[in-house]
Amino acid sequence: MMSSVEDADIVEQVALSTGLSTAIAARVVEDVLAFYRQPAEQYVRSRHAQLQAEGRKNPEIFPLIAGELSRRLVAPPDLSERQLRRIVYG
Repeated sequence: MMSSVEDADIVEQVALSTGLSTAIAARVVEDVLAFYRQPAEQYVRSRHAQLQAEGRKNPEIFPLIAGELSRRLVAPPDLSERQLRRIVYG
């Protein structure tokens, strides 16, 4: 299972620190890496849809997304609310 995970050390550390099997730890690591590899545009679109489904409105959503983007492991460049709107609505 670890052959698809780039860094076996991470899988080993997750398995040791959580008590998960190596196979489950590899799956967790793959899921986390996939989340952080998601392009900013894709994240903005999916997160916007998720927040709208919760009943939130754009004046609340765009600042929230901008803040979330700034805290990602590899943060994209700062995007204005206008740039975020363009990603969502084209």
